[in-house]
Amino acid sequence: MEFNDIISELKKKVYRQVYFLMGEEPYFIDMISDYIEQNVLDESEKEFNQTVLYGRDISAADVIAAAKRFPMMSEYQVIIVKEAQNIRDLVGRDKEGGEKEKSKEKAKHPFEAYVENPQKSTILVICYKYKTIDKRTSTAKAIDKNAVLFDSKKIYDNKVPDWINNYLKGKEYQISPKASALLTEYLGTNLSKISNELDKLMINLPPKSEITIEHIQTNIGISKDYNVFELQTAIGKKEVLKANRIINYFAANEKDHPMVMTISSLYGYFCKLLSYQFLTDKSQKNAASELGVHPFFVGDYERAAKNFSIGKLKAIFGYLREYDLKSKGVDRGSATEGELLKELVFKILH
Repeated sequence: MEFNDIISELKKKVYRQVYFLMGEEPYFIDMISDYIEQNVLDESEKEFNQTVLYGRDISAADVIAAAKRFPMMSEYQVIIVKEAQNIRDLVGRDKEGGEKEKSKEKAKHPFEAYVENPQKSTILVICYKYKTIDKRTSTAKAIDKNAVLFDSKKIYDNKVPDWINNYLKGKEYQISPKASALLTEYLGTNLSKISNELDKLMINLPPKSEITIEHIQTNIGISKDYNVFELQTAIGKKEVLKANRIINYFAANEKDHPMVMTISSLYGYFCKLLSYQFLTDKSQKNAASELGVHPFFVGDYERAAKNFSIGKLKAIFGYLREYDLKSKGVDRGSATEGELLKELVFKILH
């Protein structure tokens, strides 16, 4: 099942006996488990019928024993197992520690057997973060057939702005494209961190506001003028003075603007610019789709494409590789990160 389908069912009070929530992105796992923890039972029922277990402290047998109990004066009991990836015997493992298929064995793995015949009055939530089980195993097949098997996958970088927009839309807020891009640039794909920062912003803004880069600077502390996003824009327009001002700021604040992150961001920018150069259909809609950017930014790539030929772009990728190695100590000499960045930007612009 998909995240929205699970939440929709829960809001309708349609409950499954077992939820196996796994995957690299913890945000969606937390959202589902937190909803169940906060909404299935009322406060009077939670004291006796809601239990939170932690994987480091228990075994699969402990989970099954808890799940087989009956609720007290309630229709359901809720068992939430956090850090379940630390339960070594939860899904069955071979001698090397990897998961294995149990279908050829006479006795089924205990958790698999429970999933096939769960306690009807128990809602068991397994939070198996940062990893997944092999979906080819009999245990995974049993979960998929009889329960909810949810794979929480990492969101791609180019999907984060849309996620931010949808998150805010659900709370009746909006965000400008530049503000969304700035947040994405600095917070990456960590959805928990992004949502926390957005929640802080909304506390300090009137309802139904549009979040701008000024709001981000005031409330989060990311400079609206001296950031990688503005550096990319200045380079794309060949605004030498502005680009140098930003680089000087980075040089004076190396801790907040590590060179390796700046180079990574520039590499992504020039990859998109090179892709734009080879597009046969450079319409705003198609270019935005192909580059994975908001249509608002297509004009920036159109202008930059006039300033950087394909030949120059190939040379720039060579500079980026060279200075990435220097940032890691290869043939660096005594130059500081700030000095190396100044050299890199000079070569890019000239």
